[in-house]
Amino acid sequence: MNSDEDEPQSVREERFAVERAEGRAARKTASLDSRGAHLGAAIVTIALVLLSWYGKLVAPGIVSGVFLLWFSAALAWAHADGDHGRHALQRAYNVTFGWGDGF
Repeated sequence: MNSDEDEPQSVREERFAVERAEGRAARKTASLDSRGAHLGAAIVTIALVLLSWYGKLVAPGIVSGVFLLWFSAALAWAHADGDHGRHALQRAYNVTFGWGDGF
């Protein structure tokens, strides 16, 4: 972002609006690679199975609830960003489980 201290507020707001619109358009047209998200989802599934196998059913419920809330927040954010349908679901899935790419 370029910024100038002597720049009028209206010009600055207009420039920021253009930059946000460009970023939003770039996110909508970007291809979504879900390989890392699939790995993250598999790790969470395995963890849930192990928790329910060796423990009480409270722990898997809490872990599932956390990921459900995380996915819901990511989906709401994608929808608020102007994304709808399958692309919004893919973005939320990648945000929720994309950390699996680090393994």
